[in-house]
Amino acid sequence: MPEAEGAVPEEGLPDLAEAIARLSEAQGAADTAEFAGRLSLVFEEAAIPPDIGQRITRAMADSPAFVLDLLSCLEEDPSLRILVDKQHPLPEGYEPADLVELRDGSYRVNRAGLMLRKAAADSLDEMARAARLEGITLLASSAYRSYVYQIEVYNRIVREMGQEAADRESARPGYSQHQTGLTVDFGSIDDSFAETAAGRWMAANASRFGWSLSFPHGYEALTGYRWESWHYRYVGKELAAFIDNYFDGIQQHALRFIYEWENLP
Repeated sequence: MPEAEGAVPEEGLPDLAEAIARLSEAQGAADTAEFAGRLSLVFEEAAIPPDIGQRITRAMADSPAFVLDLLSCLEEDPSLRILVDKQHPLPEGYEPADLVELRDGSYRVNRAGLMLRKAAADSLDEMARAARLEGITLLASSAYRSYVYQIEVYNRIVREMGQEAADRESARPGYSQHQTGLTVDFGSIDDSFAETAAGRWMAANASRFGWSLSFPHGYEALTGYRWESWHYRYVGKELAAFIDNYFDGIQQHALRFIYEWENLP
């Protein structure tokens, strides 16, 4: 993934103190020293790998881009960055209010009734149109799941695989990104997707349209789930770029960082 340096064009940028002052209006980091101290604590609380933390710290010394990009992410719809993992469930009774049904068009759907939040659905259409120009047709195979439906999915997988294996494959009810209405499982929903034309195209292009791979290869200890090359979450273009530019494309690192930033006393 690209390095943090250059994430924001240098021309016309404020200096670091001015960038931090902008952020302080919303977050309370009054000066550069306070910001640096807060940043260090957040790295620790979020368990950010030292190499990533050091790279961000070095980038801050050269440019205010990281601060400005963080501010841009914080100004977006908070639901795009909500942390949903094995330790952080969605609020009880959570259900998106702006779900729309997905229909065959620029992309295909594998069954009727699949739904996404409108912003994610609009982005999926944009992304699918771009893929079509390169001869790729995206197939949406699973999308929004209600809490009740996730009970059915999880219990079925437990019956088929046993509890331990199921917990590597499926989220418990209330802990699924699918319940956000921002997540799509593409294609075959199995490991073979990574080697398909659509899988390769998504890996190379999805973040340009605001989509981020949730469970990358080799990060099961971090995410709690084995690699799912087909599972993408819509986070918006600002946050997708932030994930790529500063956190090596690892969604969990970036979302955990922002969660700790916003919740640090």
